[in-house]
Amino acid sequence: MATLSLHIENMHCGSCIRHVTQALNTLPGTHAEEVRIGSARITTSAEPEQIQQALKAAGYPAFVDPASV
Repeated sequence: MATLSLHIENMHCGSCIRHVTQALNTLPGTHAEEVRIGSARITTSAEPEQIQQALKAAGYPAFVDPASV
């Protein structure tokens, strides 16, 4: 498993954090360790593209910090 840092757009409140956490935790092999407004750190066996697609579908475009890959 890898630990990734994400930059997440459209997060403005606690409800957004819950939605992002739920979207991340529905991916097999993924656990949201820390989700804050605008960012997240996760442990995952999923590919970064899968993570980005899941978050985009939830309304939160995300970009993986290249230094964490």
